[in-house]
Amino acid sequence: MDQSSKYSINTLCVQGGYTPGNGEPRQIPIVQSTTFKYDSSDDMGKLFDLQASGYFYSRLQNPTCDTVAAKICELEGGSAAMLTSSGQAASFYAVFNIASCGDHIVSSSSIYGGTYNLFAVTMKRMGIDFTFVSPDCTREELDAAFRPNTKAVFGETVANPALTVLDFEKFASAAHSHGVPLIVDNTFATPVNCRPFEWGADIVTHSTTKYMDGHGAAVGGCIVDSGKFDWTRYPDKFPGLCTPDDSYHGITYTERFGIGGAYITKATAQLMRDFGSVQSPQSAFILNLGLESLHVRMARHCENALAVARALKNDDRVAYVIYPGLEGDKYHDLAKKYMPNGTTGVVSFGLKGGRAAAEGFMKGLKIAAIETHVADARTCCLHPASSTHRQMTDGELAAAGVPADLIRMSCGLENSEDLINDIKQALDSAESR
Repeated sequence: MDQSSKYSINTLCVQGGYTPGNGEPRQIPIVQSTTFKYDSSDDMGKLFDLQASGYFYSRLQNPTCDTVAAKICELEGGSAAMLTSSGQAASFYAVFNIASCGDHIVSSSSIYGGTYNLFAVTMKRMGIDFTFVSPDCTREELDAAFRPNTKAVFGETVANPALTVLDFEKFASAAHSHGVPLIVDNTFATPVNCRPFEWGADIVTHSTTKYMDGHGAAVGGCIVDSGKFDWTRYPDKFPGLCTPDDSYHGITYTERFGIGGAYITKATAQLMRDFGSVQSPQSAFILNLGLESLHVRMARHCENALAVARALKNDDRVAYVIYPGLEGDKYHDLAKKYMPNGTTGVVSFGLKGGRAAAEGFMKGLKIAAIETHVADARTCCLHPASSTHRQMTDGELAAAGVPADLIRMSCGLENSEDLINDIKQALDSAESR
């Protein structure tokens, strides 16, 4: 949409990214084609040289995907965006676009287990070191984690599944004082509840598989650039953006595409070219359908989660409840500051009977399904220590804020009373085992 700043985020969810012309389809077209035809080699050559805009191969870019990326870019208030095949691909691209062998990243320790493994194991094998810091660290402790070869800081708006809230201003200030960008995974909050760019973040990632899709129908990811971080101030730190790319006709991305376009263009022309973690046009179309109702769904997700959190808090069989939207939660004040209209639909809690009680509880659930999924229209439940985070040691689990007894419940769009009754009967069932 033109002049998107004039419209509320609710309107952008419905109509952002695509405005049909006279006689054009109301829904975004699905361009299910791998390749695109041109009249001359010269016309195609201009595309390869990035001298003209257009498409030549869907491994790099596709019109359907770019349309949906444009909507997410508008929702986040960024300058450029790209879709990826998954949230993991988005996290990898976001970091690898500016870091390589011999470089270093500072990351919050309270992040999704799959991301932790990507950083601590896989990318470490690529020669990139990571220092993990507590999200609750002091500014002095955070500053101490930086090295001369640090290239970025990474964190999650609301961590999965620890539900810690990132102090944007603390982490952004530290990152910028050391001349590096802050990268934030905004999956759990979505731009409906939080826009990290407004609090100093520079790059935002999403697993669009979660709330943005909202129906468990299509795996995907997205990267959005704020267009505010000036890479040219640190040319020696970011040579991939500020010096000629010999693998792509000697282009210097910051010179050709400016501060607002260099990062995403490089990620597309270089990383997507070489790794090919592209989202399919069909998946992008499905994602757009989810985005159209995102603003409506997030309100209900948060409403149900708060009701469930309060019910759990008042049950004597529950050892603890973690939900930043709940009064008295450790991160409630930060949540009110950065997400005054709601946080997320996910509640984490533990039972007094420990791991055994948790296992019994999950066996007794009837509405909530046991899934390796979250942020769905349907309520789902997971014991991370035995599933998504099972690659982590008990010590790593504790550092990440994911105790071995923790249960993660993603509250869907069902009636909140039905969800609470399902929890109560599952607790009763666990007691009787």
